[in-house]
Amino acid sequence: MKQLVSLLLICFATNHCNAQTDYFPPTNSDDWETLPIDSLNWCQDKVDAMVDFVGDNNSKAFIILKDGKIVVEEYYGTFTQDSSWYWASAGKTLTAFLVGLAQDQGFLNIDNPSSDYLGEGWTSLTPQQEEEITVRNQLTMTSGLDYTGEQYCTDPECLTYLNAPGESWYYHNAPYTLLDGVLENATGSNLNLYVFNQLTSLTGVSGAYFSPDYNNVFFSKPRSMARFGHLLLNEGVWDGLTILNDNDYFQSMTTPSQELNEAYGYLTWLNSGDTFMIPSTEFIFPGNIMPNAPAEVYSAQGKNGQILNVVPSQGLVVVRMGDLAAEDGLISIMFNNSIWEYINDLECDPMSVQEISTDQITIYPNPTSSIVNIETAFDSEFSVAIMDRTGRLALEVKNQYELDVSGLSAGIYALQITSGTEVYSHKLVVE
Repeated sequence: MKQLVSLLLICFATNHCNAQTDYFPPTNSDDWETLPIDSLNWCQDKVDAMVDFVGDNNSKAFIILKDGKIVVEEYYGTFTQDSSWYWASAGKTLTAFLVGLAQDQGFLNIDNPSSDYLGEGWTSLTPQQEEEITVRNQLTMTSGLDYTGEQYCTDPECLTYLNAPGESWYYHNAPYTLLDGVLENATGSNLNLYVFNQLTSLTGVSGAYFSPDYNNVFFSKPRSMARFGHLLLNEGVWDGLTILNDNDYFQSMTTPSQELNEAYGYLTWLNSGDTFMIPSTEFIFPGNIMPNAPAEVYSAQGKNGQILNVVPSQGLVVVRMGDLAAEDGLISIMFNNSIWEYINDLECDPMSVQEISTDQITIYPNPTSSIVNIETAFDSEFSVAIMDRTGRLALEVKNQYELDVSGLSAGIYALQITSGTEVYSHKLVVE
């Protein structure tokens, strides 16, 4: 908690939380505006140390965007801006976005049985058991399916019954892969053609899915992954054009999608929960999945360190592509967490803001859908500002102890209380 407060304090003090996401690179061009690191008060030697650390861990590409502009762009070895690489499981977030598009366009409903789109008999379950599995279960890793032998196998005989859908969270690749069939059968379009028509032609996010075995893996240039991150940062809007109209779906994709694993949305990793689960185990770990990263970060993460981080309030998008890193885990958690150590230390002279202890401020209820109460030990006047996930001011009041947030959309906000030179920041969840 203390770390989250400190990170948010730096964000507010340096004005880096006001993400001006109004720059978008041209759709059909390699031109891309850059932002000098000194404009962010980042030190060159610290940036160099970060770039070296990433490069020393078998990386091929490393990009950081700030408000859509390139701040850091490094390629290692023979890899270049025009080289393509696989996303591995980081492509799951792209698939989740495409499912949201298809639902937005009326092609499917994620609460419908998966068999509506895959046909009966796509598993070895009884018809009644199979009918209970929905597209939402595929998006949330709660299908209840077990596997025999190869966990990537999507053949019906490989997919067996473990438990009822929604009863447990278990990272199973095959039900995810079959979302490609859901998309193609629902839209009537080849998956790569759907990507081109819905993303490439409108945003420049280009690439293609390939099927080396049972998996269906997305390949692209690093800048395409960065473009997709910028599209996520803007919640499905690209340069004034709304790509994904269903904001409720987007919020569900980037917030906990079920109660079993707080660190998982729709095929997207979250850092905001008090506990988390990881692939290959059903153990529940305490704390954030990446302690060094801001709590608001959501990520697409894949095997061998394919990483796409989005930090809404700071306007940051972080991309890493490459081979297995020395500190890497199955979903790159440790390596990603280590990168955040360097990002957190990029400031040359971060402004010092006094942190107020939690016993001086009480905020309740949190989460809330209507009223949030504030109790303070301040003797002077104070102001309250609530920022949404893009850093935009959603509500601002002075000397009010009871705030009505019923007019705000459901989601995660940053609540900032200022009294004199003292600042307190806290995450607020509006239901």
